[in-house]
Amino acid sequence: MKIAVFTRWNATCGISLHAELIVREWVRRGYEVKVFAPTIESASTDWHHRILEVRDEPWVIRCYGETDDPNGGFIDFGRVLSYDFDVFVVEAYARQPISKLRKLLEKVKKKGAKTVAIIHGFKREHTDPFALMDFDAYVVFDHRYIDELLKPFLDKIGDRVHIIPYPCTPPLEVKAERPGFAEGKILFFSFGRQPAEEYKDYFEALRRLRESYDLVYWIIRSDGLLNVNEKWVKQWWMRPPLNVLYKYLKASDIHLLPKGRSKYVVVSSTVYQTLGALVPIVTPNTRYVETIPTDSDGIGVIVKYSDVEDLVRKLKLLIEDPGVRMRVVEEARRFVEENRVERIAEKYIELFKSLLSS
Repeated sequence: MKIAVFTRWNATCGISLHAELIVREWVRRGYEVKVFAPTIESASTDWHHRILEVRDEPWVIRCYGETDDPNGGFIDFGRVLSYDFDVFVVEAYARQPISKLRKLLEKVKKKGAKTVAIIHGFKREHTDPFALMDFDAYVVFDHRYIDELLKPFLDKIGDRVHIIPYPCTPPLEVKAERPGFAEGKILFFSFGRQPAEEYKDYFEALRRLRESYDLVYWIIRSDGLLNVNEKWVKQWWMRPPLNVLYKYLKASDIHLLPKGRSKYVVVSSTVYQTLGALVPIVTPNTRYVETIPTDSDGIGVIVKYSDVEDLVRKLKLLIEDPGVRMRVVEEARRFVEENRVERIAEKYIELFKSLLSS
């Protein structure tokens, strides 16, 4: 089976991570894959896209331009159509050149390839154009995408919609690297490039906890440091690759995941990326994590909190109660096993085979 994937690639965003996880698993299994990715210049005008400091694989072709205008951007049709493939997969998101992609899809279907859209859009204006493109199959991560985004189109495409969860990065066999400044202390860890206000709860909670615990908050940022000048806060300006990130995660005691609130259908790719480190994740109870299983108190695969008071209480539980910590780690382990990328990649292969046999 030959597979083509139209997607962001080697960048710090959930679209890119999703594609990288499943595509690399397909390649590992021996499938022939071509990735058609946007030019770095066009994609990097979006806040969500930051290129990783790695080299593209030989089978990655950068041949389209992202745009905020549905009629803008470009696709090098010749480069795409010069390859033979059985399945054409689009990691569908708003900044793709929609009108050009519609024309490309028509040409791809004429070649006899099956077409699959993986819906990343989080609101109707982002998903409607893809629902109208007549893909052979639509993949969503959970039922919310069907209930809230695709519902107006279900009479037409309902039997073509499939739920395949977002994949988890499998536990990486790397050695923890605990920094010297954390020796003898409780180490809290955050990474990424979230807006500064999304760290506010953590600073307030940890200031309170410092009255009872010797702790340090280690923050790694890729887009500049936070305006914080306290000795118990250590900041590094870097964008670590996944294997290095896991070394830091495994060395930490608690992973604090900043996340803003949203009314849209969203997932936190960071949760799926880092759960395999088996370090408790603590994050606000928002739509980003509403499908991650927990009990009524917000404790389960991850720990969800409602406000700063609740955050302080739950951090104390993780510090003082080994049973709570063990439960969170074990539930995370089971969730990762159920949704590890090998299993998810196989679900896509099964879908492709069913399409090709129909």
